[in-house]
Amino acid sequence: MTPNNVRNPNHATRLVERNFRVTDGQLEVGDMTVAELAEKYGTPLFIYDRGLLSRQLDALRSALTARFDIFYSIKANPNQNILKFFVSQGCGLEIASAGELLQALKAGCPAESIVFAGPGKRDEELAAALANEIGEIHVESLGEVKRLARLAESTGRRPRIALRVNPLGDAQGGAMRMGGKATPFGIDEEQLDEAVDQIVATDRLDLVGVHLFTGTQILDHEVLITQYRRAVDIASRVASRLGRPLETIDFGGGLGIPYFAHETPLDLDALAAGVAELIADIRGDAMLRDARLIVEPGRFLVGEAGLYVTRVIDVKTSRDKKFVVVDGGMHHHLAASGNLGQTIKRNYPVALANKMGDSCSTRQTADFENGKAVSETVDVVGSLCTPLDVLARSIALPAPEVGDLFVVFQSGAYARSASPLGFLSHDAPPEVCVDSQQDHLIRRRGAPNDYLIGQTETPLNMSISTR
Repeated sequence: MTPNNVRNPNHATRLVERNFRVTDGQLEVGDMTVAELAEKYGTPLFIYDRGLLSRQLDALRSALTARFDIFYSIKANPNQNILKFFVSQGCGLEIASAGELLQALKAGCPAESIVFAGPGKRDEELAAALANEIGEIHVESLGEVKRLARLAESTGRRPRIALRVNPLGDAQGGAMRMGGKATPFGIDEEQLDEAVDQIVATDRLDLVGVHLFTGTQILDHEVLITQYRRAVDIASRVASRLGRPLETIDFGGGLGIPYFAHETPLDLDALAAGVAELIADIRGDAMLRDARLIVEPGRFLVGEAGLYVTRVIDVKTSRDKKFVVVDGGMHHHLAASGNLGQTIKRNYPVALANKMGDSCSTRQTADFENGKAVSETVDVVGSLCTPLDVLARSIALPAPEVGDLFVVFQSGAYARSASPLGFLSHDAPPEVCVDSQQDHLIRRRGAPNDYLIGQTETPLNMSISTR
């Protein structure tokens, strides 16, 4: 049951209608209320809906067909239980560090189903990838080619690699999203022939594929299809220069989800139509027809499945402005505070999880019915000693009170893992996964002693030198 007294549904309401349920004003995840989970596990906490993970994966597979292999990008959310879920569903994993390599292997992912991308791979990280014989290393510069070749020679291995390419703008002179610009990611398309020749000359690296750097948070299917076609063109060019077929084409990630009211979801039906035409073209190219087609989404698969829940601990007014103070903050969800890449602060979709029947609002002004206010315009702030700690600014919420549960939607990706958890040494929030009627603690709440781990006990010399 969804809220029945909200006219002109806003973004948060649309998310609830699509992904969750509301009963008697209480937001539910699976068959449990957020209030029940908050009572059991405390606040702040992250909640993930396993059913939504499955739905997103199924929807993407349906759009791309079995011709594509899906590699989950660990950086979006590295919790072991989430990694194990995707591995159990036949997905590979995309990593960007030795730490993520360890997590991928710990999650049971076969080494051959791991690809390693990232612009700053250290020698010890490349050595770990070599030692574990992962599926592919995606090189991002001519310097990395040389370093990897030296490591390969010293270890007697011949790793499978792909060239990650930063494409030129399109034929009309416009710039593709994240293409045609200077970037630390990938080898510029202008250097492509030089890179291929250098790899061939080393005779220590097995060049098997290309990986297009496509960008991030893309909601336009036409942009994705244009970039996928560019990837095929580049793959054909590399195969021709090599004089042999390529084994893989990695189209990258970048599939987005709508965070803000003006954004609309990616049109998967339209994407599917474009992909069908692309597959037909690849089938007609003898150098590419047998290539493995890869996408590596993260945010698209896990973003909507997550909620961040924090409890109201104070409501105060300062010079006619009302502040709602919660027990969480930007140290748990930097993106929601606007301090992770936003130029202009925009509010994530939010609500009070225990007052969903009253409002599910992301509007910027208070609502009135019969001349009486049914919501208040407030700033929702965290508990950190910085004015940057604002989770929602000038937001309309139903008369917030101490004890209410403030929820931030779209919190499954780049939330906990991309935030400064150590700020003020607060306990790190736990993570809970709900699978229908069952809830599982998948990361315990942090403790004060956690911040002492790894610190030495060697006393500092506090004497004052007279020199």
